[in-house]
Parts: sequence; C-alpha cells; structure tokens
Amino acid sequence: MGAGGATVTATVQETSLAHLIDPKRTWYNNRRLIALNAWIVLLLITSSTTGYDGSMMNGLQSLPQWESSFHNPSNGELGLLNAIQNIGALAGYPFAPYLSDGIGRRRAVWFGAAIMCIAAAVQTASQSVGMFIGARFLIGFGNTFAANAAPLLITELSYPTYRAPLTSLYNSFWYSGAIMHVAAWTTFGSFRINNTWAWRLPSLLQGLPSIIQVVLVLFAPESPRWLVNKGREAEALKTLAYYHADGNEQDPVVQFEFNEIKAALEFDRTVASNIGWKSLITTPGNRKRMRIIIAIAFFSQWSGNGLLSYYLSKVLNQIGITDSSTQLLINGVLQIWSFILALYASYAVNRLGRRFLFLASAGLMTLFYMAQAICFSEYAKHGTAAAGHAVIAFIFLFSSAYALAFSPLVIAYTVEILPFNLRAKGLCMFNFVVSLALIFNQYVNPIALGALGWKYYLVYVCWLAFEFIFLWFFIVETKNRTLEETAALFDGEEAIDRITHKAVAQGGREDDLTEKQLVGQADV
Repeated sequence: MGAGGATVTATVQETSLAHLIDPKRTWYNNRRLIALNAWIVLLLITSSTTGYDGSMMNGLQSLPQWESSFHNPSNGELGLLNAIQNIGALAGYPFAPYLSDGIGRRRAVWFGAAIMCIAAAVQTASQSVGMFIGARFLIGFGNTFAANAAPLLITELSYPTYRAPLTSLYNSFWYSGAIMHVAAWTTFGSFRINNTWAWRLPSLLQGLPSIIQVVLVLFAPESPRWLVNKGREAEALKTLAYYHADGNEQDPVVQFEFNEIKAALEFDRTVASNIGWKSLITTPGNRKRMRIIIAIAFFSQWSGNGLLSYYLSKVLNQIGITDSSTQLLINGVLQIWSFILALYASYAVNRLGRRFLFLASAGLMTLFYMAQAICFSEYAKHGTAAAGHAVIAFIFLFSSAYALAFSPLVIAYTVEILPFNLRAKGLCMFNFVVSLALIFNQYVNPIALGALGWKYYLVYVCWLAFEFIFLWFFIVETKNRTLEETAALFDGEEAIDRITHKAVAQGGREDDLTEKQLVGQADV
C-alpha cells in the first residue's frame, strides 16, 4: 500500500473502536447479545437453501427413481436442470438491491423466502421435467432477494467484535444445507423408497429454512445503517443501544458506532458520491473494490469446486465407484468435513487475517488439484484401485483448502469493503458474476468431463495457479477494523479523517483497552 497506506493504517488504529469495548462483554454472558446472535442465525440459514440445492442435484443424479421420472436426462439436460436456478437468479438481480435498500433488509429476506416456499411446493409436486425446471427457476429467483439482503443485515447488525466471524459464517452455512439434504436421504431412507417420493421428499424439505424465515424474520431488528439512511435515526440509536449496550443510548460504544455510521453516510453522499450503479466504477477506490469483488466471485466457482458441488456422482463413476449408497455416503461425509473446516476458518478470520486465508487456500487448492489429476490419470490408464482411492483422499484435501477462505470469506469480504450506499448493489454484482460463472460451469463441466476425463483437471490446475498470483497482488488485509473503517480503507486518508475522527470527537472516549484485546474478544 506504500507510505500512504501505512499512514491510513496508523490513523485507524489510533481511533479504533477497540478502545471503547468492554472485554468482559461476550456473546455467552449477555442476554441481549445472545438474542441478537439468535436473530443472526435465522439469517444465516438463507445460505442453507443454496447448499441444500447443490447437494440435492448431486443426489438426484445417483437416484434411479429420479432418472426414471424424467426419462434419464442427457448431459445437456442435466446442465440445464442445474443452471436454471442461476438463470432464475439472473432474473432477480436487477431488482434485489433496490428492494434491500428500499423496503429494508428484513422485509427483502421475507419476500425472497416466501417465493422459495412456493417454489419448493411446486418442485415437490412436479409431474414433468418442465414443471421441475420451472420450480428451480423460482428457487433461484426468490433466493436472489433473500441472499442479497441477509448478509447485509448480518454485517450491519452484529456486535463489532463478532461482525467478521458471524458474516463469515454466512457462506459457510452452505454446507449446513448440504448436510441437511444428505441427512434427509439417510434418516428417512428416501433413496430406498421405490416410487417418486424418493425425490419428492428431499424436494419438500428444501423449503424448511424458508418456512422458518417467513414465520420469524419480520420480528428481527432492522439494520441501524438502513434506518439512519432513511432518516429514522432515533430507531437506529435505539436498536444499537438495545443489542449492543443493554439499552444505554449514551454508552460510548453505541455513540461511536452511531456517529461513525452518520459520518460514513455523509461522506458517501457528499464526497465519494457513492450513489447509483455508475458509482461502482467512477472512483479509484470503487474500481479497486470491484476488481477484487468480480475476481473472487469467479474464483469461488471456477476453482474446480463445481465438479464436486454438482457432478460428484460423475466423478466417482469415472473412478469405479458406482453404487448409489456409497456415493451418497461420500457426499455426506465430504459436506460435514468441509463444514467443520469452514466453521474453524470463520472463527479464526480475525486472528489469521483475510489475506493469509485467501493465499493459503489458493496455494493448497492448486497442489491438491494437481495431485487429483495425477491420480485420476493413473486410474484411467491402469485401473488401479489405489489410484481411485487416492482421488477421494485428495478430493477431501482440496475441499479442506477451499473451505479455508472461499467458503467463509467471499461474501464477508465483499460486504465489508463496500460503503453502505453501494453495499446492496456491490453484493448484487458479486452474486450476478457468481451466477454467470455457475451457468457456464454447469453446462460445460459435465460435457468437458465426459470428453476429456482426467485431462480436464489440468485446466483447473492452471487456473488455480493464476488465482494465487492475482490474490497475492490485490487482496487487502482488513482484519480488526469496524465496518466503516474497512470500507474507508479503499478511499484514502480523507475518508478515515472524516469518518473515524468525527465518530471519536462526537461519541468516543478512550480508556486503557488495546487493539489486542479486541482481537481476543473476536476469537472467543
């Protein structure tokens, strides 16, 4: 970042919110923090729907009852069945940020969840492949609204020391949906049902997270930043005070947060002009943000993980594992293993840092994917069982590496580097790029894997090496900063001066707490 970047960092540390936070106030010993985090868990399950869907499509391809119902879909039809959800998402992207910014974060989550409830019912009742495809389109469409608003509300509501870990948990909950799906197959034995309920039951259960949200989410607190932006400052202050300071509106932490939010919104409107889609690329800071956001959106889907998320059964078929029960067992254990690693990375994000996790993830993925290619090649040439088993081992190691950064960080990093007025639009752009990458992958992967076999892995090895180089040069470390301080890092010293110094002057007082104590709290 150069000398200027060092000055910015020093300024941030001097005015850090860490000096105001009581280290004894933790999530497990404070009733209102427990309540706040319970609301955040309700928002986290938005990601479960996507994870459930990806695992379900893997499972359905291993199921004779589903293939029979839809007349053994070809590779091209399988690509459409997987891609149609993202096509539905594309249809929702032009409207999602306006809904999140217009009617509020929680109402946008409710709207998306309601659509997904309807979609799950249609999918369960499907009598033709066209009806099934239509239901999956609706799932993607509804999920766009919920997935745009939920991470914004999480990051804007969280208590400062827990914001990064909790926001990182959002994308990690993808695996909870995948695990829930596998549990549905094994607990109810649906894959052993000799009729269409073998696939209808998992389709029905896909709507469970959305049903819970429809019932409860409107009772959750609204984003204080959204309330301030709408001129409802008294409500914003009351929300911050209730959950962050036991109702004390004069608490130094609450006053710092409240004044920092107001200063940041004023800066966005009057100095940075961060309003509208065009502003995503009009300033150097915003162009830097978008370069990173677009890159990690592609990386999150083009790292070879698409083969495991949607076509694991085909990969296993090519190494001689064709039994449906065995494939489902491998899929289930893989999701649980990845979920555990993603939870650890979410917990450690403030301690290890974003940059370290991204680079470690990309470097290890490159090595493990190369090892998969070698073992796959050995099996293809000689049919050696040991080589096939080694492929499975390296699949687990690759998934571990992916879960270190790309599960917890891609959404968390996106929302924290964006200023409030661009946060919904920037996240929408991230999701839009993810959908484009997924549509391409879901069409190309089954065809390329069938045509090239193990050689297709070499394409991803080269791409993963490129990812590591890009991340090395462009990822900016953002750990242990408030949401406003993090966004201001990209706008230079003027943003830091106007936002953090104003917050300290109007609402802050300093005591003997240190930045190290803040990090310690975040790791609890």
